[in-house]
Amino acid sequence: MSPQLVAGAIALVVVAWLAACAEAGLARVSSFRAEEAVRSGRRGGAKLARVAADPTRYLNVALLVRVACEMAAAAMVTYACLQEFSGTTEALLVAIGVMVLVSYVAVGVSPRTIGRQHPLNTATAAAYVLLPLARIMGPVPNLLILIGNALTPGKGFRRGPFASEAELRALVDLAEKESLIEDEERRMVHSVFELGDTLVREVMVPRTDLVVIERYKTIRQALTLALRSGFSRIPVTGENEDDIVGIVYLKDLARKTHISRDAESDLVSTAIRPAAFVPDTKNAGDLLREMQQDRNHVAVVIDEYGGTAGIVTIEDILEEIVGEITDEYDRELPPVEELGDDRYRVTARLDITDLGELYGLDEYDDEDVETVGGLLAKALGRVPIASASSVVGLPDGRELRLTAETAAGRRNKIVTVLVEPVGAGATAGQAE
Repeated sequence: MSPQLVAGAIALVVVAWLAACAEAGLARVSSFRAEEAVRSGRRGGAKLARVAADPTRYLNVALLVRVACEMAAAAMVTYACLQEFSGTTEALLVAIGVMVLVSYVAVGVSPRTIGRQHPLNTATAAAYVLLPLARIMGPVPNLLILIGNALTPGKGFRRGPFASEAELRALVDLAEKESLIEDEERRMVHSVFELGDTLVREVMVPRTDLVVIERYKTIRQALTLALRSGFSRIPVTGENEDDIVGIVYLKDLARKTHISRDAESDLVSTAIRPAAFVPDTKNAGDLLREMQQDRNHVAVVIDEYGGTAGIVTIEDILEEIVGEITDEYDRELPPVEELGDDRYRVTARLDITDLGELYGLDEYDDEDVETVGGLLAKALGRVPIASASSVVGLPDGRELRLTAETAAGRRNKIVTVLVEPVGAGATAGQAE
Protein backbone atom coordinates (compact mmCIF):
# COMPACT_ATOMS: atom_id res chain seq x y z
CA MET A 1 0.00 0.00 0.00
CA SER A 2 1.41 3.36 -1.03
CA PRO A 3 2.39 5.44 2.02
CA GLN A 4 1.72 8.61 0.03
CA LEU A 5 -1.89 7.57 -0.55
CA VAL A 6 -2.37 6.72 3.14
CA ALA A 7 -0.82 10.02 4.24
CA GLY A 8 -2.99 11.93 1.77
CA ALA A 9 -6.14 10.17 2.97
CA ILE A 10 -5.27 10.91 6.61
CA ALA A 11 -4.67 14.58 5.79
CA LEU A 12 -8.03 14.81 4.02
CA VAL A 13 -9.82 13.18 6.97
CA VAL A 14 -8.19 15.72 9.31
CA VAL A 15 -9.47 18.58 7.13
CA ALA A 16 -12.93 16.98 7.05
CA TRP A 17 -12.75 16.70 10.86
CA LEU A 18 -12.00 20.42 11.14
CA ALA A 19 -14.83 21.29 8.74
CA ALA A 20 -17.28 19.20 10.78
CA CYS A 21 -16.11 21.01 13.95
CA ALA A 22 -16.75 24.33 12.21
CA GLU A 23 -20.25 23.24 11.18
CA ALA A 24 -21.19 22.17 14.72
CA GLY A 25 -19.73 25.29 16.32
CA LEU A 26 -21.32 27.76 13.89
CA ALA A 27 -24.72 26.09 14.25
CA ARG A 28 -24.70 26.87 17.99
CA VAL A 29 -23.38 30.44 17.88
CA SER A 30 -26.01 33.13 17.33
CA SER A 31 -25.36 36.66 16.10
CA PHE A 32 -26.13 37.88 19.62
CA ARG A 33 -23.33 35.75 21.12
CA ALA A 34 -20.99 36.96 18.40
CA GLU A 35 -21.80 40.58 19.22
CA GLU A 36 -21.15 39.84 22.89
CA ALA A 37 -17.73 38.49 21.93
CA VAL A 38 -16.99 41.74 20.10
CA ARG A 39 -18.10 43.87 23.06
CA SER A 40 -15.99 41.84 25.48
CA GLY A 41 -12.89 42.35 23.32
CA ARG A 42 -12.51 38.66 22.53
CA ARG A 43 -9.75 37.90 20.05
CA GLY A 44 -11.28 37.11 16.67
CA GLY A 45 -14.64 38.48 17.77
CA ALA A 46 -14.95 40.79 14.76
CA LYS A 47 -14.34 37.92 12.33
CA LEU A 48 -16.85 35.75 14.21
CA ALA A 49 -19.45 38.54 13.99
CA ARG A 50 -18.99 38.68 10.20
CA VAL A 51 -19.52 34.94 9.91
CA ALA A 52 -22.51 34.95 12.28
CA ALA A 53 -24.13 37.76 10.26
CA ASP A 54 -24.42 35.40 7.26
CA PRO A 55 -24.28 31.87 8.73
CA THR A 56 -25.84 30.15 5.72
CA ARG A 57 -23.01 31.14 3.39
CA TYR A 58 -20.23 29.98 5.68
CA LEU A 59 -22.01 26.81 6.74
CA ASN A 60 -22.29 25.95 3.05
CA VAL A 61 -18.55 26.49 2.63
CA ALA A 62 -17.76 24.23 5.60
CA LEU A 63 -20.20 21.61 4.30
CA LEU A 64 -18.61 21.66 0.83
CA VAL A 65 -15.09 21.28 2.27
CA ARG A 66 -16.15 18.38 4.49
CA VAL A 67 -17.94 16.46 1.74
CA ALA A 68 -15.13 17.04 -0.80
CA CYS A 69 -12.46 15.85 1.65
CA GLU A 70 -14.46 12.76 2.66
CA MET A 71 -15.07 11.79 -0.96
CA ALA A 72 -11.43 12.36 -1.91
CA ALA A 73 -10.20 10.35 1.08
CA ALA A 74 -12.57 7.52 0.17
CA ALA A 75 -11.27 7.49 -3.41
CA MET A 76 -7.63 7.40 -2.25
CA VAL A 77 -8.29 4.58 0.24
CA THR A 78 -10.13 2.60 -2.46
CA TYR A 79 -7.25 3.05 -4.90
CA ALA A 80 -4.73 2.00 -2.26
CA CYS A 81 -6.77 -1.13 -1.44
CA LEU A 82 -7.01 -2.09 -5.09
CA GLN A 83 -3.19 -2.00 -5.25
CA GLU A 84 -2.82 -4.01 -2.05
CA PHE A 85 -5.39 -6.77 -2.65
CA SER A 86 -5.54 -8.98 -5.68
CA GLY A 87 -9.33 -9.35 -5.66
CA THR A 88 -11.45 -6.36 -6.61
CA THR A 89 -14.36 -7.36 -4.39
CA GLU A 90 -12.09 -7.88 -1.39
CA ALA A 91 -10.42 -4.50 -1.96
CA LEU A 92 -13.76 -2.68 -2.22
CA LEU A 93 -15.12 -4.29 0.95
CA VAL A 94 -12.03 -3.30 2.92
CA ALA A 95 -12.13 0.26 1.56
CA ILE A 96 -15.83 0.60 2.41
CA GLY A 97 -15.31 -0.76 5.92
CA VAL A 98 -12.37 1.54 6.62
CA MET A 99 -14.11 4.68 5.35
CA VAL A 100 -17.41 3.94 7.12
CA LEU A 101 -15.54 3.56 10.41
CA VAL A 102 -13.37 6.64 9.84
CA SER A 103 -16.30 8.81 8.63
CA TYR A 104 -18.53 7.81 11.53
CA VAL A 105 -15.97 8.22 14.32
CA ALA A 106 -13.53 10.82 12.98
CA VAL A 107 -15.95 12.98 10.99
CA GLY A 108 -19.38 12.15 12.37
CA VAL A 109 -19.15 11.88 16.18
CA SER A 110 -15.92 13.37 17.47
CA PRO A 111 -15.89 16.82 15.78
CA ARG A 112 -19.59 17.45 16.39
CA THR A 113 -19.17 16.67 20.09
CA ILE A 114 -16.29 19.12 20.36
CA GLY A 115 -18.17 21.78 18.37
CA ARG A 116 -21.20 21.51 20.64
CA GLN A 117 -19.17 21.53 23.84
CA HIS A 118 -17.01 24.52 22.84
CA PRO A 119 -19.05 26.39 20.22
CA LEU A 120 -17.57 29.85 20.75
CA ASN A 121 -13.93 28.74 20.55
CA THR A 122 -14.62 26.43 17.61
CA ALA A 123 -16.58 29.02 15.65
CA THR A 124 -13.99 31.74 16.30
CA ALA A 125 -11.16 29.52 15.04
CA ALA A 126 -13.24 28.51 12.02
CA ALA A 127 -13.91 32.16 11.16
CA TYR A 128 -10.19 32.73 10.43
CA VAL A 129 -10.33 30.04 7.71
CA LEU A 130 -13.87 30.37 6.39
CA LEU A 131 -13.69 34.11 5.61
CA PRO A 132 -10.84 33.88 3.06
CA LEU A 133 -12.05 30.50 1.81
CA ALA A 134 -15.50 31.92 1.05
CA ARG A 135 -13.92 34.72 -0.97
CA ILE A 136 -11.86 32.20 -2.98
CA MET A 137 -14.82 29.90 -3.67
CA GLY A 138 -17.13 32.79 -4.54
CA PRO A 139 -20.63 31.68 -5.52
CA VAL A 140 -19.76 27.98 -5.90
CA PRO A 141 -21.27 26.76 -2.55
CA ASN A 142 -24.52 28.69 -3.07
CA LEU A 143 -24.72 27.51 -6.67
CA LEU A 144 -24.46 23.88 -5.58
CA ILE A 145 -27.17 24.49 -2.97
CA LEU A 146 -29.45 25.97 -5.63
CA ILE A 147 -28.92 22.90 -7.80
CA GLY A 148 -29.72 20.68 -4.83
CA ASN A 149 -32.87 22.69 -4.10
CA ALA A 150 -34.01 22.33 -7.68
CA LEU A 151 -33.72 18.55 -7.42
CA THR A 152 -35.32 18.39 -3.96
CA PRO A 153 -39.11 18.51 -3.43
CA GLY A 154 -40.37 21.07 -0.93
CA LYS A 155 -38.88 24.36 0.12
CA GLY A 156 -35.26 23.31 -0.22
CA PHE A 157 -32.53 24.72 1.97
CA ARG A 158 -33.80 26.85 4.85
CA ARG A 159 -31.79 29.64 6.43
CA GLY A 160 -33.05 29.23 9.99
CA PRO A 161 -32.04 26.48 12.41
CA PHE A 162 -35.68 25.57 13.19
CA ALA A 163 -38.09 23.70 10.94
CA SER A 164 -40.99 23.69 13.39
CA GLU A 165 -42.23 24.95 16.72
CA ALA A 166 -41.43 21.54 18.22
CA GLU A 167 -37.73 21.99 17.34
CA LEU A 168 -37.65 25.42 18.97
CA ARG A 169 -39.36 24.04 22.10
CA ALA A 170 -36.76 21.26 22.23
CA LEU A 171 -33.97 23.83 21.98
CA VAL A 172 -35.45 25.77 24.91
CA ASP A 173 -35.53 22.55 26.97
CA LEU A 174 -31.90 21.90 26.03
CA ALA A 175 -30.92 25.43 27.08
CA GLU A 176 -32.52 24.83 30.49
CA LYS A 177 -30.69 21.50 30.92
CA GLU A 178 -27.38 23.21 30.15
CA SER A 179 -28.21 25.94 32.74
CA LEU A 180 -28.29 28.66 30.09
CA ILE A 181 -31.77 29.68 31.25
CA GLU A 182 -33.70 29.09 34.46
CA ASP A 183 -36.57 26.61 34.74
CA GLU A 184 -39.06 29.46 35.23
CA GLU A 185 -37.81 31.09 32.03
CA ARG A 186 -38.24 27.80 30.16
CA ARG A 187 -41.81 27.50 31.42
CA MET A 188 -42.54 31.07 30.42
CA VAL A 189 -41.30 30.49 26.85
CA HIS A 190 -43.46 27.37 26.58
CA SER A 191 -46.42 29.37 27.94
CA VAL A 192 -45.96 31.93 25.16
CA PHE A 193 -46.25 29.15 22.58
CA GLU A 194 -49.29 27.68 24.33
CA LEU A 195 -50.98 31.09 24.43
CA GLY A 196 -51.28 30.91 20.65
CA ASP A 197 -53.47 27.81 21.05
CA THR A 198 -55.50 29.12 24.01
CA LEU A 199 -59.09 30.30 23.62
CA VAL A 200 -60.60 33.15 25.61
CA ARG A 201 -63.08 30.84 27.33
CA GLU A 202 -60.15 28.98 28.92
CA VAL A 203 -58.84 32.07 30.73
CA MET A 204 -61.99 34.14 31.41
CA VAL A 205 -63.70 34.70 34.75
CA PRO A 206 -66.93 32.68 34.33
CA ARG A 207 -70.32 34.29 34.67
CA THR A 208 -70.96 32.46 37.95
CA ASP A 209 -68.03 34.31 39.55
CA LEU A 210 -68.96 37.77 38.30
CA VAL A 211 -69.81 40.65 40.62
CA VAL A 212 -72.22 42.92 38.72
CA ILE A 213 -74.43 45.89 39.45
CA GLU A 214 -77.76 46.85 37.90
CA ARG A 215 -77.90 50.10 35.98
CA TYR A 216 -80.78 51.45 38.09
CA LYS A 217 -78.59 51.37 41.23
CA THR A 218 -77.08 54.61 42.49
CA ILE A 219 -73.45 55.68 42.37
CA ARG A 220 -73.30 55.42 46.16
CA GLN A 221 -74.38 51.77 45.96
CA ALA A 222 -71.81 51.13 43.23
CA LEU A 223 -69.07 52.69 45.37
CA THR A 224 -70.06 50.51 48.31
CA LEU A 225 -70.06 47.39 46.14
CA ALA A 226 -66.63 48.24 44.68
CA LEU A 227 -65.11 48.84 48.10
CA ARG A 228 -66.63 45.69 49.61
CA SER A 229 -65.78 43.43 46.66
CA GLY A 230 -62.34 44.90 45.97
CA PHE A 231 -62.99 45.23 42.22
CA SER A 232 -62.14 48.45 40.40
CA ARG A 233 -64.13 47.54 37.26
CA ILE A 234 -67.65 46.17 37.59
CA PRO A 235 -69.98 45.11 34.73
CA VAL A 236 -73.31 46.95 34.64
CA THR A 237 -76.38 44.91 33.68
CA GLY A 238 -79.67 45.92 32.15
CA GLU A 239 -82.64 43.57 32.10
CA ASN A 240 -80.62 40.53 33.25
CA GLU A 241 -77.05 39.25 33.54
CA ASP A 242 -76.96 38.49 29.80
CA ASP A 243 -77.63 42.15 29.10
CA ILE A 244 -74.35 43.87 30.00
CA VAL A 245 -74.67 47.52 29.01
CA GLY A 246 -71.19 48.68 30.02
CA ILE A 247 -68.46 48.75 32.63
CA VAL A 248 -68.27 51.12 35.59
CA TYR A 249 -64.83 52.13 36.87
CA LEU A 250 -64.13 52.91 40.50
CA LYS A 251 -62.03 55.93 39.56
CA ASP A 252 -64.95 57.37 37.55
CA LEU A 253 -67.27 56.95 40.53
CA ALA A 254 -64.75 58.55 42.86
CA ARG A 255 -64.22 61.45 40.45
CA LYS A 256 -67.96 62.18 40.20
CA THR A 257 -68.49 62.12 43.97
CA HIS A 258 -65.37 64.21 44.51
CA ILE A 259 -66.66 66.92 42.19
CA SER A 260 -70.13 66.89 43.75
CA ARG A 261 -71.44 65.01 46.77
CA ASP A 262 -74.92 65.20 45.22
CA ALA A 263 -73.70 62.86 42.48
CA GLU A 264 -73.99 59.92 44.91
CA SER A 265 -77.71 59.78 44.19
CA ASP A 266 -77.19 59.66 40.40
CA LEU A 267 -77.76 56.38 38.58
CA VAL A 268 -74.83 54.14 37.72
CA SER A 269 -75.87 54.43 34.06
CA THR A 270 -74.54 58.00 34.06
CA ALA A 271 -70.99 56.82 34.78
CA ILE A 272 -70.61 53.67 32.69
CA ARG A 273 -68.15 53.20 29.85
CA PRO A 274 -68.84 51.13 26.71
CA ALA A 275 -67.94 47.46 27.05
CA ALA A 276 -65.87 45.54 24.52
CA PHE A 277 -67.43 42.23 23.49
CA VAL A 278 -65.48 39.21 22.22
CA PRO A 279 -66.55 35.65 21.34
CA ASP A 280 -65.45 32.90 23.68
CA THR A 281 -63.70 31.18 20.75
CA LYS A 282 -61.33 34.09 20.14
CA ASN A 283 -57.61 33.40 20.40
CA ALA A 284 -56.20 34.71 23.70
CA GLY A 285 -52.97 35.89 22.07
CA ASP A 286 -54.85 37.93 19.47
CA LEU A 287 -57.03 39.46 22.18
CA LEU A 288 -53.97 40.45 24.21
CA ARG A 289 -52.57 42.38 21.24
CA GLU A 290 -55.94 44.06 20.64
CA MET A 291 -56.19 45.07 24.29
CA GLN A 292 -52.72 46.58 24.13
CA GLN A 293 -53.57 48.55 20.99
CA ASP A 294 -56.94 49.76 22.30
CA ARG A 295 -55.61 50.38 25.84
CA ASN A 296 -58.49 48.29 27.15
CA HIS A 297 -58.12 46.11 30.24
CA VAL A 298 -61.42 44.23 30.29
CA ALA A 299 -63.75 42.62 27.75
CA VAL A 300 -67.09 40.85 28.02
CA VAL A 301 -67.04 37.29 26.67
CA ILE A 302 -70.07 36.15 24.66
CA ASP A 303 -70.98 32.50 24.05
CA GLU A 304 -72.35 31.03 20.82
CA TYR A 305 -75.93 31.85 21.82
CA GLY A 306 -75.22 35.52 22.44
CA GLY A 307 -75.36 35.21 26.23
CA THR A 308 -72.73 36.43 28.66
CA ALA A 309 -70.16 33.70 29.31
CA GLY A 310 -67.93 35.82 31.57
CA ILE A 311 -65.36 38.57 31.41
CA VAL A 312 -61.67 38.50 30.60
CA THR A 313 -59.04 40.99 31.71
CA ILE A 314 -55.56 41.61 30.44
CA GLU A 315 -54.27 40.18 33.71
CA ASP A 316 -56.11 36.89 33.05
CA ILE A 317 -54.20 36.49 29.79
CA LEU A 318 -50.86 37.51 31.30
CA GLU A 319 -51.34 34.87 34.00
CA GLU A 320 -51.18 32.24 31.26
CA ILE A 321 -47.59 33.37 30.64
CA VAL A 322 -46.21 34.38 34.04
CA GLY A 323 -48.41 32.22 36.28
CA GLU A 324 -50.88 33.13 38.99
CA ILE A 325 -50.73 36.76 40.10
CA THR A 326 -51.48 36.88 43.80
CA ASP A 327 -52.05 39.68 46.25
CA GLU A 328 -49.11 40.81 48.37
CA TYR A 329 -51.06 39.93 51.50
CA ASP A 330 -51.81 36.36 50.46
CA ARG A 331 -50.58 33.65 52.81
CA GLU A 332 -51.01 29.92 53.18
CA LEU A 333 -54.03 29.24 55.40
CA PRO A 334 -54.96 26.07 57.30
CA PRO A 335 -58.18 24.39 56.04
CA VAL A 336 -59.78 24.73 59.50
CA GLU A 337 -58.95 27.11 62.36
CA GLU A 338 -60.78 26.52 65.64
CA LEU A 339 -61.93 29.72 67.38
CA GLY A 340 -63.74 28.20 70.38
CA ASP A 341 -67.45 27.86 71.25
CA ASP A 342 -68.02 25.73 68.11
CA ARG A 343 -66.84 28.59 65.93
CA TYR A 344 -64.46 27.88 63.06
CA ARG A 345 -62.67 29.79 60.33
CA VAL A 346 -62.52 27.54 57.25
CA THR A 347 -61.28 27.99 53.72
CA ALA A 348 -63.94 28.66 51.08
CA ARG A 349 -62.83 25.50 49.26
CA LEU A 350 -63.38 23.22 52.28
CA ASP A 351 -65.64 20.29 51.36
CA ILE A 352 -69.05 20.49 53.04
CA THR A 353 -68.59 16.88 54.19
CA ASP A 354 -65.63 18.08 56.27
CA LEU A 355 -67.78 20.92 57.57
CA GLY A 356 -70.37 18.41 58.72
CA GLU A 357 -67.71 16.41 60.55
CA LEU A 358 -66.80 19.51 62.57
CA TYR A 359 -70.33 19.44 63.98
CA GLY A 360 -70.52 15.70 64.57
CA LEU A 361 -72.38 14.71 61.40
CA ASP A 362 -71.46 11.39 59.79
CA GLU A 363 -72.80 12.56 56.43
CA TYR A 364 -73.54 16.04 55.10
CA ASP A 365 -74.13 16.43 51.39
CA ASP A 366 -75.76 18.82 48.93
CA GLU A 367 -76.73 18.02 45.37
CA ASP A 368 -75.86 21.49 44.07
CA VAL A 369 -72.59 22.44 45.76
CA GLU A 370 -69.48 20.77 47.15
CA THR A 371 -67.64 23.52 49.05
CA VAL A 372 -68.40 25.92 51.89
CA GLY A 373 -67.99 28.86 49.50
CA GLY A 374 -70.51 27.28 47.15
CA LEU A 375 -72.90 26.66 50.03
CA LEU A 376 -72.77 30.33 51.01
CA ALA A 377 -73.29 31.44 47.40
CA LYS A 378 -76.31 29.16 47.10
CA ALA A 379 -77.85 30.56 50.29
CA LEU A 380 -77.22 34.15 49.19
CA GLY A 381 -78.36 33.62 45.63
CA ARG A 382 -75.34 35.55 44.34
CA VAL A 383 -71.54 35.59 44.40
CA PRO A 384 -70.46 36.29 48.00
CA ILE A 385 -68.36 39.34 48.74
CA ALA A 386 -66.58 40.33 51.94
CA SER A 387 -68.91 40.46 55.01
CA ALA A 388 -71.80 38.77 53.16
CA SER A 389 -73.62 36.48 55.60
CA SER A 390 -76.34 33.85 55.49
CA VAL A 391 -77.82 31.13 57.68
CA VAL A 392 -77.96 27.52 56.47
CA GLY A 393 -79.56 24.49 58.05
CA LEU A 394 -77.93 21.17 58.96
CA PRO A 395 -79.71 17.82 58.48
CA ASP A 396 -80.23 17.47 62.24
CA GLY A 397 -82.10 20.76 62.48
CA ARG A 398 -79.25 22.94 63.74
CA GLU A 399 -78.36 26.12 61.91
CA LEU A 400 -75.01 27.67 61.02
CA ARG A 401 -74.22 31.23 60.15
CA LEU A 402 -71.70 31.52 57.30
CA THR A 403 -69.92 34.86 56.94
CA ALA A 404 -67.58 35.63 54.06
CA GLU A 405 -64.37 37.23 55.28
CA THR A 406 -61.88 39.49 53.51
CA ALA A 407 -61.30 38.71 49.84
CA ALA A 408 -57.77 38.13 48.58
CA GLY A 409 -55.88 37.65 45.34
CA ARG A 410 -56.14 39.59 42.11
CA ARG A 411 -59.68 38.35 41.47
CA ASN A 412 -60.71 39.20 45.03
CA LYS A 413 -62.17 35.77 45.68
CA ILE A 414 -63.40 34.95 49.16
CA VAL A 415 -60.67 32.92 50.84
CA THR A 416 -62.08 32.15 54.28
CA VAL A 417 -65.56 31.78 55.75
CA LEU A 418 -66.46 32.22 59.42
CA VAL A 419 -68.78 29.41 60.60
CA GLU A 420 -70.72 29.68 63.87
CA PRO A 421 -73.90 28.12 65.27
CA VAL A 422 -76.96 30.34 65.64
CA GLY A 423 -79.85 30.32 68.07
CA ALA A 424 -83.20 28.70 67.52
CA GLY A 425 -84.68 31.99 66.33
CA ALA A 426 -82.64 32.13 63.14
CA THR A 427 -84.24 31.14 59.86
CA ALA A 428 -82.43 28.79 57.50
CA GLY A 429 -81.48 30.41 54.21
CA GLN A 430 -81.96 33.95 55.56
CA ALA A 431 -79.53 36.37 53.98
CA GLU A 432 -78.33 39.57 55.53
